[in-house]
Amino acid sequence: MQDFIKEFSESSITALRNVSAQEIEKAFHILQATYERGGRIYVFGNGGSLALATHFVADLNKTVFSYHLEKHHKRFQAIRLPSTESELTAWANDIGYDMVFAGPLQNYLEDKDVIIAISSSGNSPNVIKALEIAKARHVPIIGMSGFDGGKLNELSDAKILVPTPKGEYEVVEGVHAIILHMIVKYFKNAFNYMVEIGKIE
Repeated sequence: MQDFIKEFSESSITALRNVSAQEIEKAFHILQATYERGGRIYVFGNGGSLALATHFVADLNKTVFSYHLEKHHKRFQAIRLPSTESELTAWANDIGYDMVFAGPLQNYLEDKDVIIAISSSGNSPNVIKALEIAKARHVPIIGMSGFDGGKLNELSDAKILVPTPKGEYEVVEGVHAIILHMIVKYFKNAFNYMVEIGKIE
């Protein structure tokens, strides 16, 4: 049992170390630029990735500004897609599961926005369908993938790939969670500093 624990831990640590710091930094810059131009951040994924997207949206909208929630300065505007379970099931049942992200995205997406797509395989058809809409509208894509990255990694502007053998979902999703928390922590520190020095109010 201890051998299993050690092996799993080492696999996760190795995977995290193999993620490109340059690509994470690129995601920081894309999100900062989106904030400055007043764009929205649309986040989505399937299964465990949808859970990660939901958690991240809550953190980005609230936790980043937790020291200054009484202030009325500009904040992130992050939205999980679909935003409700009824919308998800309506698109899936009436149109097709491949449209559960692309359908809502067509309603909202503007050229000042950004999308964050999360998919361990990088090949989920409904994720790729949404990316095609973003590409057609010249909206930047932050892609979080695993294994060999799949089509998601190819189509993304910031390619956050957790390289693992195919099927290592537990490791990929765990490292994705760490990176999403890293993004929140980075902006929490940055905005706290900007408020303290009076750069934003």
